[in-house]
Amino acid sequence: MGPFAVTPILTDHCAFDAYMLLIEAEGKRILYTGDFRRHGRKSVLVDRLMAQPPVEIDVLIIEGTNLGTEKPVVTEEQLEQDFADLFARTKGRVFVSWSGQNIDRTVNLYRAAKRTGRTLVIDLYTADVMDRISEGTRLSHAGFPKLKVVITKRLRSAYRRNGREDFIERMAPFGIAARHLVGERHVIMLRRALIPDYEQSGVVPNTDDAYNFSMWNGYLSEPYHSAALEWCQTRGAEISYIHTSGHASSADLRAFAKAVQPKVVIPVHGEAWNEHSTGFGLRQAFV
Repeated sequence: MGPFAVTPILTDHCAFDAYMLLIEAEGKRILYTGDFRRHGRKSVLVDRLMAQPPVEIDVLIIEGTNLGTEKPVVTEEQLEQDFADLFARTKGRVFVSWSGQNIDRTVNLYRAAKRTGRTLVIDLYTADVMDRISEGTRLSHAGFPKLKVVITKRLRSAYRRNGREDFIERMAPFGIAARHLVGERHVIMLRRALIPDYEQSGVVPNTDDAYNFSMWNGYLSEPYHSAALEWCQTRGAEISYIHTSGHASSADLRAFAKAVQPKVVIPVHGEAWNEHSTGFGLRQAFV
């Protein structure tokens, strides 16, 4: 790209298709990590890079999202087990709020549901995300017997307004009406926009059910995210918090910098990176 040589390096992150960037120009080499972690299902990508890092890096621009924080950092495999334990002990349904773009989380929930004899129910948007990445991957809404797509009135109307009627038709064979979620032991995707359609169909949480918020708990200060929690809480459902960060821990950030051995480290991104950016054992700069 003009005087720049840019090499993308596939990495582990909760968002699909994330890359680090190696940028070379005028005899200088910059490695920008972007958002990454070492505890996801693709952690081997980061471990391999640390074992054989690019040489002679002049500047490492490294994310600092979790510097100075206490966010939960456990492996996705452990998260799957925690979900399976919750599903096994819950008598009724389990409502879960998570990002439809967090593919690792969708995989965990599906695997845990299958292990405990449940069916995972996702919304049209999450099915759309999976459909878009299905080419070239083994992930798809099709071919998974314990995966259903709930086709709700409001989302269906939104897709029709955007000319996506064909997508709804393709989802229909894998669809399930909200009214069929009453009294069944499903794992059900939940967010505020789905609540009116669920209530209209009689899908209301009760004391036999459980609810889990599987995103950063800081989002709960926003009504859009807290509405689902409050809806389940006021109806007596068990409340849990099973989640892991989409970003590297403070220890892994420092271990990565040590493995790369750049001349300069520049931590960026996050709320406290400029207050907790020491301990990299290298010359540091701040932006």
